[in-house]
Amino acid sequence: MAYDEAHAEKMRAALASLDLVEKKMFGGLGFMLNGNMLCGLGMGVYMFRVGAEREAEALARGGNEIAMGSRKMGGYVGVDPDDCDDDAMADWIAYAKVFVDELPPK
Repeated sequence: MAYDEAHAEKMRAALASLDLVEKKMFGGLGFMLNGNMLCGLGMGVYMFRVGAEREAEALARGGNEIAMGSRKMGGYVGVDPDDCDDDAMADWIAYAKVFVDELPPK
């Protein structure tokens, strides 16, 4: 398994109030809001979709660039699960949701 189930449970608990679809993808998990990826986990990190325009700001707040292979995942930031307590998780989800709420449903 490419992700830690305890980290997955922590993310599921933080997302419980939202109407999301969970999908296994690329060896990890993605959580979809209206058909658009909001966040997920894999590659040892929590991933949050923040959008290209807010990526630099998200990096400044403690996110890290993430890549799949040699390809940078623009508009997404990673957060080390060990650095993401419940309050930080809620903040990152809210931050990502601002961007995803602006996307048209799929």
